[in-house]
Parts: sequence; C-alpha cells; structure tokens
Amino acid sequence: MFSKFQLAAFLIGSIFLILFSWFVSIREKRYHGIPRFFAFEGLLLLGLIQYKFWFDDPLSVQQLISWLLLILSVYYVIASFLLYFRQTKPDINFENSTRLVTTGLYKYVRHPMYGSLLFLGWGMFLKSINLYSIILVVIISIASFITCKVEENEMIKKFGEEYRAYMKGTKMLIPWVV
Repeated sequence: MFSKFQLAAFLIGSIFLILFSWFVSIREKRYHGIPRFFAFEGLLLLGLIQYKFWFDDPLSVQQLISWLLLILSVYYVIASFLLYFRQTKPDINFENSTRLVTTGLYKYVRHPMYGSLLFLGWGMFLKSINLYSIILVVIISIASFITCKVEENEMIKKFGEEYRAYMKGTKMLIPWVV
C-alpha cells in the first residue's frame, strides 16, 4: 500500500512529531500535546495518501472547496502565529505564553492554530474521498477537539477568570459556528 518513500516520510515525520510533542508540551506537563500528536500524525498520514490527488480535476467543486479550506488553514496559522508571538513574548518554549491574546483572529476564536489543523485536514480529505481519508479526517477532527478541551483546562489554571470570561465571548475553532 505505501511506497518506500511514503514509509520513510512517515517514519521520519513521526519521529519529529514525537520529539516535538515531548519537548514542547508533554515534558512541561502540558498534556494537550498528547491528543495534538494524534492530530499531527493523522495529518501526516492523510498528506501521504492524498498527495497524488492534489491536482486531479482542478476545477471541480470538490477541489475548489478543498483549496479554499487549505488557503483558510494557511491564513489561520500565519495570522495566529504572528499575533501570538507579537503579543505574548514567550520564553524559549513558544508555548509559555506570558499573557492571554484576545485580539485579531483570537477575538473570534480561542484556538485558531487548531482550527488551522482542522481546515488543513478537511482540505486534504476533499482531494480524494476514500475509506482511509474518512477515517483519518475523523481522527484529526476528534484529536483537535480533545486538544482544545485539554488546553482550555490548562489555560484556566494559568489565567483563571480572565480565560473563563474569554471563553464566554469567543467560539472554539470557527467564528460564529463552533
């Protein structure tokens, strides 16, 4: 099923994701890194099985929606990272935010970076709908949602009532939706 290239890319990517999850989150007792690891792994696998379909039938509605989601994913991640780093001034570990960001994209969603993962997963899923892509996009979606819930508990511990108030005024992943 997998070519040697796909298998090698999966193994190398998985090692990188394990190390990233350990050093950035789990080692620091930020356990949102565990479900996020599964979202990342799902994205890695989905990308490896879908890459050959990215440019098939480029003007079909399915492909156009796919590209829209992929572009939205890129916008979400760039806009949120730039604002996050500008306003939080984290230390060596970028997850050690010093203050709560509530402006820009964060004014509308609490987890734009995880929203980016969802848009990326659904965008790749639409490249070719098959049993594997369905299973993987469901895993990515569930893992992203669990990541948000676990991280919200961590943020409540860190920022207390300020974060609870922020939660009441913003959606989790997609403005005006969820």
